[in-house]
Amino acid sequence: MARETHQTTTDHNSRHNLPTRLVHAGLALAVITQLLTSLVLKPAEDGHAGNLWFEIHEYGGLAAFALILLFWIVLTVRKRGTDAGLLFPWASSSRLSSLWSDIRRHADALRHLRLPAHDDESPLASAVHGLGLLLITAMAGTGKLYYFIGTGNPDAGGLVGAAMFVHRALANLAWVYLIGHASMAVLQHLFTEFNLRKMWSLHSAPKKEALK
Repeated sequence: MARETHQTTTDHNSRHNLPTRLVHAGLALAVITQLLTSLVLKPAEDGHAGNLWFEIHEYGGLAAFALILLFWIVLTVRKRGTDAGLLFPWASSSRLSSLWSDIRRHADALRHLRLPAHDDESPLASAVHGLGLLLITAMAGTGKLYYFIGTGNPDAGGLVGAAMFVHRALANLAWVYLIGHASMAVLQHLFTEFNLRKMWSLHSAPKKEALK
């Protein structure tokens, strides 16, 4: 895969503020833990306690819910990072037009076996991140609902059954999102100027950036 010509930079600081990066890291680890434990857990049923992986999954889900709430708070109050309109462009005709243009830009680059130059304000990447945020919110929310109102039977009817049906259905999408998101990040790191260390760095932004 070819590297598209782009302008490089020596600035290794992320445009995202430190709280965003910390919550992103915590949420990523929580989601990975939840998905992996879902493969081996044995839920509590018929009066019997679940196995250790089920316990980890339960408490990890509570942590994931707390982190996703914190992520929404950070998204609301932060002054640096991706604009909310880029994350959720669905109600704006101009945002949707930019999104379709960016999709065509990516498709054209991929037809020539290359990745387009990394763009921090990419409408496509931002919209995908927004969808991921909604997906994990729904996953954590339905899991929390089952934790508090569940009767120990994940196949029960009513609200419990509906919550678990949605939770299980979205789990498949969460796997697709995690694998796709991680794969694209690695490809961007290898073939564009994007640096993965920017999002996972624990260093604060320079003062001149922090004042923006």
